[in-house]
Amino acid sequence: MSQTNILLESGTNELELVEFYIDEKPDAAGKTYRGYYGINVAKVLEIIRLPPVTQLPEIPHPSVLGAFNLRSRIIPLVDLSLWLGKGASEVKDSSKVIVSEFNRMISAFMVSGVTRIHRLSWTQVEAPGRHLNEYSSNSVTGVVRFDDRILLVLDMEKIVAELNPSLGMKIEEGAMAAIKEAKGPARKEHFRALIADDSTSIRRMIAGMLEKAGFEVTQTVNGQDAWNVLADVKRRAAEEHKPLSEYFDIMVSDIEMPEMDGHNLTKRVKDDPFLKEMPVILFSSLITDRLRHKGDAVGADDQISKPNISELTRRAFELIAQRQNIEL
Repeated sequence: MSQTNILLESGTNELELVEFYIDEKPDAAGKTYRGYYGINVAKVLEIIRLPPVTQLPEIPHPSVLGAFNLRSRIIPLVDLSLWLGKGASEVKDSSKVIVSEFNRMISAFMVSGVTRIHRLSWTQVEAPGRHLNEYSSNSVTGVVRFDDRILLVLDMEKIVAELNPSLGMKIEEGAMAAIKEAKGPARKEHFRALIADDSTSIRRMIAGMLEKAGFEVTQTVNGQDAWNVLADVKRRAAEEHKPLSEYFDIMVSDIEMPEMDGHNLTKRVKDDPFLKEMPVILFSSLITDRLRHKGDAVGADDQISKPNISELTRRAFELIAQRQNIEL
């Protein structure tokens, strides 16, 4: 199954989820529990039958079964059931492998089966509650409720980062020393940034990076929350007769977020006569060569792929300088 023909138009606040399931091993009474999960179609390259797998000389994690050859590309295979702590998957005719691309890396995940693709609005995706986060070790980013089941949207980036810590997000040594500070009489004492990201850890890391560079940062948990903040800024600016730069100089947004995604948020900003001059950086695992056009279509000023966080501050300064005619 290929996702080539089912990509959505950018900025509509819609997404498509591949629904798959994982069957746990039968309990003492012989009962099998089936859990339903989802992954964004934008991350899926294809869905295939289980191929022959070659064991690796060094296994980075018990859930990594080995690797397989797909059109001359060697791809690691993860037993998602094992990673979730539900025991090894039982290989059946229905077993499938989801080949994915995000964070500039191709990975594959074995699941018990794939059911269908759902076209949804991000308003239908709920943020996971505290108890679910604790139960799932913060590996769920969203919840979709259907009449007969609940679908959990997994944090695939976290899974890959835990399997290979070198791919996780981190601030490179010496990155702060390489950041240029804005100079000249036109520079304000502080720049102000608005962040939208549903991951608490990533949001705090972005905020910490920008604050060390002298930014005042406002953090929001999704696109809708950020849009509400901007709507309030518009109202205050009109009352106080001030330009947008008195409130925010730049916005950094994730793409995948409950309620409102980053593409829809960016489109709203760029379609608004008052807000459109504010630079917007999309910072997401979905920034790939085949998906970059979606950010371009909604007017993003720049797109940086996770986990390259050290690039953010440099680009933020450059975009602000371009818009506000500040010498760096």
